[in-house]
Amino acid sequence: MRVLSVDSSSKCATCAILDESGIMAECTLNNKREHSVLLMPMIENLLKDSNLTIENIDGFVVSKGPGSFTGLRIGMATIKGLSFGGNKPYISISSLEGLAFSAAPFDGIICSVMEALRENVYAAMYKVIDGKLQTILEPTSIDIDKLMEIVKEKDEKIIFVGDGVLKHRDYIKEEYPSSNFANNYLNLIRASSIGEIGLYRLKEGIKDDENSSPLYLKQPQAVRELNKRLELKGNEIDS
Repeated sequence: MRVLSVDSSSKCATCAILDESGIMAECTLNNKREHSVLLMPMIENLLKDSNLTIENIDGFVVSKGPGSFTGLRIGMATIKGLSFGGNKPYISISSLEGLAFSAAPFDGIICSVMEALRENVYAAMYKVIDGKLQTILEPTSIDIDKLMEIVKEKDEKIIFVGDGVLKHRDYIKEEYPSSNFANNYLNLIRASSIGEIGLYRLKEGIKDDENSSPLYLKQPQAVRELNKRLELKGNEIDS
């Protein structure tokens, strides 16, 4: 089975083509957030350079987040369009699971950490059990202090991976000195990582439908600001 995989959950845009034998092609750009401009040309060039057309793709994989609200919508809409247009299946995979998959195998906890606003991060924890990546902390938006409290409670060998580690590495090391950190090249979400996860799930008959939506974890900034203004206005009326 040959799949086309896309991730646009962060400032990094990445796409890959792979099958059971491995990665056929992969492209990653880590310098812009203009996914609406970058994504389709990346896909078209990747297909062209691989001497393939979209008809040669059997299924699609996309990151469902968490991450950039705009980036997630663009990625999901692009893959849904290709999937429904070609009557081919697609599946969405957590960007945090994709990060953990890149760091496996590791004989301990794999903690995926993505940068969020202020001191918050998007985080999840995984462990390789019987050769498969198992979730032990569901994806969540959490304060870095609270995340470290959970790490201390686990009191196990742990490796951190993701762009959120870059900002908080010193603090993580201070709070949990035995922490391990993935190499820098693993801190970017790889389309090939979510692609490999998605490939085997599609082969098992697991797929998304038209109702699938991104995993936002929290409301967009504009919605939060509107709710805050409405709350303040309501308080003024009550007083």
